[in-house]
Amino acid sequence: MERKIRFIIVGSGWRSMYYVRIAKALPEKFELCAMLCRTQEKAERIAAEQGIHTTTSVRECRSLSPDFAVVAVNKDSISEVSAQWLEYGFAVLCETPAALELPQLEKLWRLHEAGGKLAAAEQYIRYPRYQAMLTVLKTGLLGSADCLNISLAHEYHGASLMRALLQEQMTPFLVTGKTYRFPTTETLSRYERFTDGRVAEKSRTAAVFEFADGKVAFYDFDSEQYRSPIRKNFVKLQGSRGEMKDEVFYYLDEKNEPQCSRLQLESRTIVTPEQNPNFHEVEEITGITFEGTCVYQPKFGLCGLSEDETAMAEVMADMADYARGEKSPAYLLKDALQDAYMAILLRKAVNTERTVRSEEQIWQTSEKL
Repeated sequence: MERKIRFIIVGSGWRSMYYVRIAKALPEKFELCAMLCRTQEKAERIAAEQGIHTTTSVRECRSLSPDFAVVAVNKDSISEVSAQWLEYGFAVLCETPAALELPQLEKLWRLHEAGGKLAAAEQYIRYPRYQAMLTVLKTGLLGSADCLNISLAHEYHGASLMRALLQEQMTPFLVTGKTYRFPTTETLSRYERFTDGRVAEKSRTAAVFEFADGKVAFYDFDSEQYRSPIRKNFVKLQGSRGEMKDEVFYYLDEKNEPQCSRLQLESRTIVTPEQNPNFHEVEEITGITFEGTCVYQPKFGLCGLSEDETAMAEVMADMADYARGEKSPAYLLKDALQDAYMAILLRKAVNTERTVRSEEQIWQTSEKL
């Protein structure tokens, strides 16, 4: 019988609950040992609502000897708390970004070089639909892919997708950007749906990343985009022999004749008892094919998880292998630090409205994975 993956969660906010839902959906795979909360009141409330073990005791969490600790605290504290649990001797899976400032990224890398097992929970490149896109692109169908228009995710998430789609590693780059504000009708927050037509100013950031190898990414993201039904995602990747626009590939075949094929996504909708409108109905991807070939199937079978949670479950399984010394994570720490660094420079470019140039960082030159 396969050994369960045992983990604790440090933090009790919005993102922490994703890990709770994953553990409940896959009880044969994951065992949530405890959630560490800051206050007794919150610990008691979450324990009652979620039916999980909660505590305010760091000592108790350490005594449980999990395979790894998930650090899901606020962004300002995440690097400090991750470093603390690394120093306790635990393998750590931290929420993104790994840090908000360059000195913090450097500290995390040095802890890693000293033997600390740290990985970042970057889920977007593990989404079923993006996995399928990347699988097709790696066949070389579009030739050399050099120009990307992307409006899928913000900052560090966007950076991970940009680099994956363009097949960039640690290439130096320039970034220029600006943020605009537009009136937008609000529709959905993290916790509630709005139907009263309220309007608020929302930000939209546009930026250009120019890589030293000649590749270019046009980044575009709206602050309402993750949840609003009137602010949708899009991606267009152009290569020397074709382009991908969302799930459709336009390309030249071996005879240089134009072809058009689409990723065929199959899914099912699951109605859950969740009162939060974000989770009341879940779309679970059951499989994806391209020109008759399977390019994605659920790693853990059908279990009622959204794309985000399906991706996170894969990240957690990957982390368990890493923590047990069986293999390196698919998303290396140096990639997580590079994506966080790209986000830092994007914010700097936007705030100054000037072009910012990347510099070589310690994780780029190190031979350590």
